[in-house]
Amino acid sequence: MFRPRLALVPGEPAGVGPELCARILAGAHPAELVVYGDAGALRESAAKLGIALPAFPAVEFPNAIAATPGQPDPRNAAAVIAALEAAARDCLDGRIDGLVTGPVHKANINAAGIAYTGTTELLAKQARRDVVMMLARPGLRVALATTHLPLRAVPDAISQASLETTLRVLHASLRTDFGIASPVIAVLGLNPHAGEDGVLGREEIETIHPMLAKLRNEGFDLRGPLPADTAFLPDKLPGFDAVLAMYHDQGLPVLKSTGIEHAVNITLGLPYPRVAVDHGTALDIAGKGIADPSSLFAAIAECARMAAHRKSAS
Repeated sequence: MFRPRLALVPGEPAGVGPELCARILAGAHPAELVVYGDAGALRESAAKLGIALPAFPAVEFPNAIAATPGQPDPRNAAAVIAALEAAARDCLDGRIDGLVTGPVHKANINAAGIAYTGTTELLAKQARRDVVMMLARPGLRVALATTHLPLRAVPDAISQASLETTLRVLHASLRTDFGIASPVIAVLGLNPHAGEDGVLGREEIETIHPMLAKLRNEGFDLRGPLPADTAFLPDKLPGFDAVLAMYHDQGLPVLKSTGIEHAVNITLGLPYPRVAVDHGTALDIAGKGIADPSSLFAAIAECARMAAHRKSAS
């Protein structure tokens, strides 16, 4: 049975990433994990929490200074970025089957003078690929047409061209990474009631409808544009393999309202699987041994499944 080799990047050393990785490495998991980061710091974190840590393979990126839980230091930011870039490079070169990332601290990285808007953007630039952000939990996958934008900027960011790119990436990934031969994608409208025939906005008529029609002619099974307030009803969701939301807070609150501990953040469109935890650095509880590793375990399991699907399709 195929057992993928996955890169595991703990992320911000002052956050909960190191202790979550220690808990994962101390237990059973469905992949061979290679840590990209400061392995010594990870062992120290495990020792402080009373976690018996077995030997594990690592590609070393030492922290510049010892990390203090809850207190990010910009001097350690370069090691975090270097670990992410190296792990992704090894995925691109075929030495690693997928990438799992812990939470990073954007403000701390920028405080170090490193231009950084997010790991998704970093990986997309490195791989030179169009990517789509999708969050998933058991029973629900929500992809985003736009990500971290002010609400007033969202309509201008949604064009027929951008929507086409997003839907093509999403459709291809559902087939390649999730093994769904004929994906069914629900596409939400931008406006309340999906514009209500133009009364509440014309984006559905002028942008979304024409692009859905074009892709349906190519065989895509696209439902919508659907009103967001009813698309997530329990009797409808089982008919969709994924939901495409037009903006961040249109779809993600629904996903996170239930099952957040098992939710993961997936970057679609890369030449390799990449899955991240769906939570932040949790500086307020770092080092206390109470952080829940469920999201990280779910990320590893999802990345392993995606790698297996890619292997079987190759």
